[in-house]
Amino acid sequence: MLIFYGVVAVLSVFVSENFIPTAFDSGGVTTGPITVPFIMALGVGMASLNSKKGSQENSFGLVSLCSIGPILSVLVLSICFQPKPETSETVIPLVETTGDAFRAFLGAFPKYFEEVLIAFLPIIAMLIIFQLIFRRFRKQQMLKICIGLLYTFAGLVLFLTGANVGFMPAGRLIGAEIAAGDMRYVLIPIGMVMGYFVVSAEPAVHSLKKQVEEVTNGAISQKAIGLALSLGVAVSVGLAMLRVLTGIPIYLFLLVGYIVALTITFFVPPIYTGIAFDSGGVASGPMTTTFMLPFAIGACDALGGNIMTDAFGIVAMVAMTPLIAIQVLGLHSKIRQKQLRKKIHSELLQVDDDIIFYEEV
Repeated sequence: MLIFYGVVAVLSVFVSENFIPTAFDSGGVTTGPITVPFIMALGVGMASLNSKKGSQENSFGLVSLCSIGPILSVLVLSICFQPKPETSETVIPLVETTGDAFRAFLGAFPKYFEEVLIAFLPIIAMLIIFQLIFRRFRKQQMLKICIGLLYTFAGLVLFLTGANVGFMPAGRLIGAEIAAGDMRYVLIPIGMVMGYFVVSAEPAVHSLKKQVEEVTNGAISQKAIGLALSLGVAVSVGLAMLRVLTGIPIYLFLLVGYIVALTITFFVPPIYTGIAFDSGGVASGPMTTTFMLPFAIGACDALGGNIMTDAFGIVAMVAMTPLIAIQVLGLHSKIRQKQLRKKIHSELLQVDDDIIFYEEV
């Protein structure tokens, strides 16, 4: 992580400030409801083959590495082509009746059906090739896998259609209306409240929490991970709204945030580091992209700011703060364990003293 983020920091020096937020946003949006469960399960399966100490820690971290790749590729793309941002106005579709809403969803359905199908085909092809070569799965297991794929496919198509058609215009309209009012600074607390609850609706977050609890045998509970993620995302959205209002460059937040996150890694148990860096990609999923990003764009547009530099970057902020929040949770757990060991040790010493005293008597 230190090596790759060091490379990212060096490359970002040569990139136009208009595209730094977009590059860091791309790292968060690529780890969604298909990538996270599959990659995490792959990591857990590979780590389970290693019986040595530390296999639990090796179960996590693949998702975070998948997040760095898109950041690097977009930075390199920006350096090679030196693109210039275009200004354009996005028209929010007017929906007056339930019939208009139904037609909007029906019109977008084929597009997301095709996108999810294209995303699923490589996974299905890999599964078929694996089964033909190794014959590892039995008939009942294959039936369960096929039913699971159908459920996931149908759910993702419906979810993405609803999120993109319904959430994006709603988020942009709400952000624009709040920013256009006299109390524009309420964007910060409102954004924090929305961020706290939006992360709970991310599909990949539930996969992460379940996998963490299973791998650690309940030592790290789903509730603790969920609370840390919600608090982290709330802070990140609040900072993103502050950027929209003030125009503070995102590079300052990202530089400080990642330095803090990477520094804490030397003081927390390794398993928390893997979970933390995975959770950054998990928290910035389709709910954040389709609601919080349009919310920021709408607010920025209403305030007359630069959308490329001020609005974009909210996904990157959401991907950054869980790194710190989960590792702080790990620090808290480590301190509690030390205190518990000291307490047990002192109680054992007291028992020994009592035994010696009674023997003398």
